[in-house]
Amino acid sequence: MSKKVLLIAVLLVLGLAFYLFDLHQWLTLESLKAGREQFEQWRAESPLLVGLLFTLFYILVTGLSLPGAAIMSLAAGAIFGLFWGTVIVSFASSIGATMAFLVSRYLLQDWVQSRFGQRLAAVHAGIEREGAFYLFALRLVPLFPFFVINILMGLTRIRTWTFYWVSQLGMLAATVVYVNAGTQLGRVESLGDILSPQLLLSFVLLGIFPLLAKYFLSWLKRHRSAA
Repeated sequence: MSKKVLLIAVLLVLGLAFYLFDLHQWLTLESLKAGREQFEQWRAESPLLVGLLFTLFYILVTGLSLPGAAIMSLAAGAIFGLFWGTVIVSFASSIGATMAFLVSRYLLQDWVQSRFGQRLAAVHAGIEREGAFYLFALRLVPLFPFFVINILMGLTRIRTWTFYWVSQLGMLAATVVYVNAGTQLGRVESLGDILSPQLLLSFVLLGIFPLLAKYFLSWLKRHRSAA
């Protein structure tokens, strides 16, 4: 059995176990509100153990591209507070995203390159040159699905370390928003209550800004060279 087939089998088993054991039922807003007191009691009794288990579970959920990252970010705020919740979610989400990125690269990149290599040559060149800016912009805008960015970037040639630190920095603003909302869990009736149209617009503007700044500096450099 090849390593890729074995990895696919492991991922499928873990994904099926997630649903067979009804773990997805925990990752709903209703379940979080109902179990908040129990979670807080566990955290009070064994803060390090609960923090470690929570972090590992978050990494597993995001690494397998399973739904529930937003609910877990709320849970982090409700259980650990704004500061520690932000620290936990920031690192766990970035590590999990990098795992999904590496899985995508390992399983799919060779196949995509063999099928579409010539067509993607310009894309690879652009990513190698300005990939960090594009990734940073995508991470700033929470409209783009978290797991889709992980998978697509895994098909490019962006460096793993660059993917990790740019993702962590770019997702920090949204992380703070969700974790802070978790500290006020009683007021949250749906995930739509967290991201208002005004807040979404702010994230979009933040995402566009680094690209505009990049192009403006490039234009200014060319203009000065021509002069």
